[in-house]
Amino acid sequence: MKNKIFKIGLLASMLLGACSESLLDKVNPNGGTPESYYGTEDELIKGVNAIYAAVQSNSLVAREWFFLHDLRSDDAASGGGQLEGQRAAVLNGANDPANSVSGAVWQGYFIVVHRANSVIGGSANTLNIDEAVKTRIVAEARFLRAYAYADLLALWGGVPLYTETVTSPLGGKPRSTVDEVNQFLIDELTAIQADLPLSYPSSDLGRVTKGASQALLARVYMSANDYANAKIELNKIVSSAQYSLVNAYVDNFKEETGFNTESIFEIGFFNSDVNWTGDGDIPSWGGVLEGNTRTQEYSSVGWRNVIPSDALLADYESTFKGDAKTDPRFAVSFIRHGDPTASGTLDTATVQGNKSNFEGTKQKISWRKYTSIYKSTATYYTGPMDMRIIRYAEVLLNLAECENELGNSAAAITLLNQVRSRASVAMPAYPTAAYPANSKAEVFKAIVHERRVELGGEQIRNKDILRWRKQGKLTTDPISYFQANKFEFLPIPNTELATNPNITQADQNPGY
Repeated sequence: MKNKIFKIGLLASMLLGACSESLLDKVNPNGGTPESYYGTEDELIKGVNAIYAAVQSNSLVAREWFFLHDLRSDDAASGGGQLEGQRAAVLNGANDPANSVSGAVWQGYFIVVHRANSVIGGSANTLNIDEAVKTRIVAEARFLRAYAYADLLALWGGVPLYTETVTSPLGGKPRSTVDEVNQFLIDELTAIQADLPLSYPSSDLGRVTKGASQALLARVYMSANDYANAKIELNKIVSSAQYSLVNAYVDNFKEETGFNTESIFEIGFFNSDVNWTGDGDIPSWGGVLEGNTRTQEYSSVGWRNVIPSDALLADYESTFKGDAKTDPRFAVSFIRHGDPTASGTLDTATVQGNKSNFEGTKQKISWRKYTSIYKSTATYYTGPMDMRIIRYAEVLLNLAECENELGNSAAAITLLNQVRSRASVAMPAYPTAAYPANSKAEVFKAIVHERRVELGGEQIRNKDILRWRKQGKLTTDPISYFQANKFEFLPIPNTELATNPNITQADQNPGY
């Protein structure tokens, strides 16, 4: 048998050697390109659904995405020795091009880009499809591609810009500049607004809406210090009357209250299946990847890898000087000893890890926001906790910042108080003793505070710091390890340097 295999292999080698290079350089007649797959409406819908699945994946929203943003901000601290080394490196400023957390997010977003380009390019081949449906699907794909690039831009600066499917190992693009990526985002998010609906029926909740494209475009403008155009986009959302603040602040962070009136762009999860080892759409044991790891990673009864920073805890207000924190958002966001859980009250003697310095004492404080401790105290829990990527409260706070930057501080204060006065929060209106409003600078200080206590742990603080730093608005840098010309951006991963022939070490971000 071995001799027979050897003879067959030798004959094959001889035949291959006799073939000319032109004969080998052929397209497989039985195969096809990614774009040629999309022949029907059903196939095109499955294609765009696969882009959402990539955003939902373990490399992105289900796990590494929230780690990367939180650990790059000053909202987070280490929960203890259980925080893995590659995550601790992001938190402590020791990140390098080999880091698996930032590498996973980079790769995850370029998977999103690749799938989006495939759908956009393949839509031209689709037959017997309602043109309005096709137009909407392409707009969804373009939004998801833009969403990926907006985050890549915030985290890495200029990145390779792909608008078509790569078909060759040599097809890697060089880095585009920050301005080029920024202009691409503005052009894309402006162009697709007319093609996206204001809302969807319940069967399609989670698909991209017109409001999502406007909110993301406003973020892009604000990052580019263009507050006038950001204000235009934000006012479109307000005037659409599609969104409102929910009365119960906690409803933004529970499994049962997803896609509420405050949700503008949300990534949904369905069950508890999580593929911890990769991002395949179907795990090796079967089932569907529809679980989120946030509770397991952050909660007091889970691994508690990440806890709130002392600085974040201290930023919440008391209504009277010296009192315990009375901003109701504190109790929604964090859990302490004796606080209610699904099975009674929390005993922090059973909680692992580090303590926080809070109100003069050392105590174990953990994240409650986006955890399921209100319904389960199981020590292992992954489940269908949706992640709200953009919600209406952020839109109002963004609009407040725009108004203040454009000289309308009174309008900014009104918007801040709109967020602050929801029924379940009901904090005293600005101006307050701690946050007066006698100047643009004082109102900006109130905006910074309100964004932090309203949006803490929602993967926004990191991006706020990055843009305020770039715009020279920080009197002191909140990131203790930050150095000029280093740590502003993440390092380009080694995998990209090794596989993309058009990006070399000379293209690496400063300091790495």
